[in-house]
Amino acid sequence: MVTFFQENKELLEETVSEEKTLSIYNLIMDGGIGGQIIIAILFILLAVGLYIYFERFFAIKAASKVDKNFMDQIKDYVSNGKLDAAKSLCDSKNTPTARLIKKGITRIGKPLEDINTAIETAGKLEVYQLEKNVSVLATIAGAAPMIGFLGTVIGMIVAIHEIANAGGQIDIKMLSDGLYTAMTTTVAGLIVGIIAYITYNHLVVRTDKVVYQMEAKSVEFLDLLNEPV
Repeated sequence: MVTFFQENKELLEETVSEEKTLSIYNLIMDGGIGGQIIIAILFILLAVGLYIYFERFFAIKAASKVDKNFMDQIKDYVSNGKLDAAKSLCDSKNTPTARLIKKGITRIGKPLEDINTAIETAGKLEVYQLEKNVSVLATIAGAAPMIGFLGTVIGMIVAIHEIANAGGQIDIKMLSDGLYTAMTTTVAGLIVGIIAYITYNHLVVRTDKVVYQMEAKSVEFLDLLNEPV
């Protein structure tokens, strides 16, 4: 009786020990070549997504910086006919808003409608630059979970194949590769997709703020030109 309890105790200790040593690395390596390929693809997508996010984040952050006195200075220069000084001020700021105002200044003397059209066209180009590669994040957010699900399907196919070849003798350990592939790729795909989704929406919100800022300053500039002399 004592021997029976000792054997069970040793078996339990071995099981606990194995559970404690199980790591993410073990899960990936035990998932078979199919799971490892899927995980590698997801890791590359995560790296690309994070690079795009931080690159765009700092670019948008720099674009959103506008001197509070900028429009007052522009108004003063334009009112006094100092257009070259106004252009130089825009060049020194080097922001989307400043470039829009400069485009408007270069059209001074033409009909107000032409100036407005030129600013709108330049604005579309600036928005395009702000949104550069951001759509890739949206693609990753949608594709990553599907790639993870592909790994799940592959894992289940492997598991079913092992069952079919077992000849009625189902061994849980024999099925572990397929089950590991199914579970780890699903989790990895969801994690990458969630990160890409959050970062994409954050960039969209920050871009919208810059676009609103550009529109507000453009309207202010057009109102300045429309003021009676």
